[in-house]
Amino acid sequence: MDKRKVIAAYRRGIITIQECAQILGMDVVQIAGLLDDPQMAVEPKAIRTKQPVGG
Repeated sequence: MDKRKVIAAYRRGIITIQECAQILGMDVVQIAGLLDDPQMAVEPKAIRTKQPVGG
C-alpha cells in the first residue's frame, strides 16, 4: 500500500497513529517523522467537470 495513502487516512481520522504505524511496519516515532515530510502530503487530484457537447 502507498505510504501517502495510509498517512492521508491517518490525517483524515480514519485510522489511528498506531494503526498507521502497524500498516507501514514502522514505529510511531518514525511515522511522526513522515508526517513532517512534505513529500508525504497527498495532493488533491484536479476536479473534472463535464463540458457541454456541441457548445
